[in-house]
Amino acid sequence: MNRLVGRPAEIFVGKMFKMEIWEPLLTSMRVGEVAEFWCDAVHTGLYPIVSKGMRLIAQGKDPLEGQKHMCGMGNLFHYHSTGFPELDEIMRNPQPLIFIMELLQVRDPLSYHRESWMMEKDEKLQTVPILHMQGNALVRQKQFREAASKYKEAVLLLKTVQSREMPGDVDYINLGRMIVPLELNYCQCMLELEEYYEVIEHTTELLEKHKGNFKATYQRARAHAALCNEDEARRDFATVEKLDPKFKPFVQKELKILGENIRKMHNAVVSFRFVLPVPRLPVADISKWISPTSPPAINGTILFVLVFSTLLSCLSGLQSLTASQV
Repeated sequence: MNRLVGRPAEIFVGKMFKMEIWEPLLTSMRVGEVAEFWCDAVHTGLYPIVSKGMRLIAQGKDPLEGQKHMCGMGNLFHYHSTGFPELDEIMRNPQPLIFIMELLQVRDPLSYHRESWMMEKDEKLQTVPILHMQGNALVRQKQFREAASKYKEAVLLLKTVQSREMPGDVDYINLGRMIVPLELNYCQCMLELEEYYEVIEHTTELLEKHKGNFKATYQRARAHAALCNEDEARRDFATVEKLDPKFKPFVQKELKILGENIRKMHNAVVSFRFVLPVPRLPVADISKWISPTSPPAINGTILFVLVFSTLLSCLSGLQSLTASQV
């Protein structure tokens, strides 16, 4: 199947691939060799799940699309079908299968980028400081997006390790402390890239876990100031000043810039104000439509229609005015 698709399958030996029997078969082959293997039914029970994923990939689809958050077997029991009749038949009646394999290449474990799921706990912890240093080097080169990617990858590795620890335990707390500087570095890169909403989201999440963190508060204040969120920015800057009174001159400078930006924004809004020609209906015209003896509901409907027609006239006037200005 993979030859027809033009995309060979990759198996990472020792990572408990669903078809475990394939690992000893492939490791017994030489590069370039084509071999045929007969496998007993005891080894082919999960083949329908593997084959389904390969077929969906061949169709350009996500093999996990539509699945619930559970293992492959769980999803099969939930949906009662793989979506392919011949695979469903193998599920109902397990049978021996013949696999024809060609070994195209064998790569050294260190010759490719190892994703987090392929790493053991110790390997993840050893990778984090390397990513941290790489991020710092990229920051010095003003490559903020690439640096942010390194910091984010390091955070994800630590969070993966932390998820296996008991909340409240020493290891869990220490891992959380290791995440903080990486998150702050990531947010600093986002500030440089003017991704202010991203900064606000991450710093807010960080402050929920580590209240009173000076750098997180300052970064969030700067992000709010850049977005002209005046109340939020002033509140965070006031907190920054309380956390470190020596930082008052910098806070005053930021507040001055904020005030200037708010004034500029206000002046820009005022400059776009103009008077539209609003058509007015004579009182006599309105009174002839509304009768004192009519029920309130009918009079209210008539008023609504008149007001709505007036708004349409205003919009028409705005369109003609805009056209004339262009």
